[in-house]
Amino acid sequence: MVNIQFSNNLKRLMHESSLNQVKLSKEIGIAQSAISAWLLDKKEPSITSLWLLADYFQCSVDELIGRDKI
Repeated sequence: MVNIQFSNNLKRLMHESSLNQVKLSKEIGIAQSAISAWLLDKKEPSITSLWLLADYFQCSVDELIGRDKI
């Protein structure tokens, strides 16, 4: 399931970067509540959000969603 892979990948990237939801929210300009919903598998990110995350973590959108290993 892509969504589960995304949330696990995001959690790992945040951990590796020592980021919490609030700090990531400020860094990429996305509401903390949206990040929380992604991490809890309640919502999926928009393509724009995926682009922002990929740029921030310097990885591809495919890596974020689990189509390619990070």
